[in-house]
Amino acid sequence: MSSLNKRKIEIGNIPAILWGDTSDKIYIFVHGKGSNKESAHKFAIIAVEKGYQVLSFDLPEHGERKNEEYKCNVFNGVQELKIIWSYVEKNWKSINLVGCSLGAYFSLIAYKDCSIGKCLFQSPIVNMEHLIGKMFKWFKVTEELLREKREIATPIDILSWDYYCYVKQHPIIKWNVPTSIIYGTKDNLQSPSVIEDFVKRFKSKLTISVNSEHDFHTSKAEEEVIQWLNKYI
Repeated sequence: MSSLNKRKIEIGNIPAILWGDTSDKIYIFVHGKGSNKESAHKFAIIAVEKGYQVLSFDLPEHGERKNEEYKCNVFNGVQELKIIWSYVEKNWKSINLVGCSLGAYFSLIAYKDCSIGKCLFQSPIVNMEHLIGKMFKWFKVTEELLREKREIATPIDILSWDYYCYVKQHPIIKWNVPTSIIYGTKDNLQSPSVIEDFVKRFKSKLTISVNSEHDFHTSKAEEEVIQWLNKYI
């Protein structure tokens, strides 16, 4: 494709990009931590060629929203994914999903009761309690200390007692969407057993990328992602 049609829009106060020519089928693209709506570009090239449109948007504290005093936490993230869903549901017949890392986690909570055609997850956080437990070990934090302090800053993110309680009270127990996952063997945020448990429980398709890290940053890893997308979009 020589050029990719894209249009900047706002959904409520959420900056978004609509990629591709008019179609009755679409992918909602939910980026991960530290990314933005523009990161959907490579995905959109492939999806648009296959007849889909793609809607990507900036999560709180990301992209055009970096300076907002509105936290990118599970409470705000899930609420905004529901706003995006309401917009998409009114305008497209066939709705599909792609989520990266934290974006996958928000999606699993926000969209568990939604009618989604198919789903692709790259390096998904499927068990946030597991990840927070890892952070406890990495940064020598205990549950008791977090309860006392309420918030503890770490080099990765701020650990929050309210967030931790929400995560413990909302495990991922429902997901009825045909799902394909790509996961790197050097992903240090979710252990292989956690991913395998999710795949088994929800009958997902798993593609293992040997020696790839969470962010799939090498050219070889990026090429594996492209091959995976071409196969499952």
